[in-house]
Amino acid sequence: MADKVTATPAALELIAEIVADHGPVLFHQSGGCCDGSSPMCYPQGDFLIGDYDVKLGEIGGAPFYISGSQYDVWKHTDLIIDVVPGRGGMFSLDNGRERRFLTRSEICALPPRETE
Repeated sequence: MADKVTATPAALELIAEIVADHGPVLFHQSGGCCDGSSPMCYPQGDFLIGDYDVKLGEIGGAPFYISGSQYDVWKHTDLIIDVVPGRGGMFSLDNGRERRFLTRSEICALPPRETE
């Protein structure tokens, strides 16, 4: 399967910052429980990938997974991982950095900003 996930330059910058602090990481697209539907960033080895999780690709050298049931809903679009101001998920490594990862899709991506 071709990669179905990409990252904005801001997301790649935050990933590099987190990797510099914590070593290799992985992402798992949250299913909407405690932290909404945020992409969660964990140290590799600290999150168990489930039998039904689907690897969408890699961003910034980090594997990106989504649950099988969510993949069934989102398989018709590509995900775009971006960064916005705010706090990350409680257990996600972006927490406490005053920036958090946000999932967009090619269906609901923001149009490029026009320069003034």
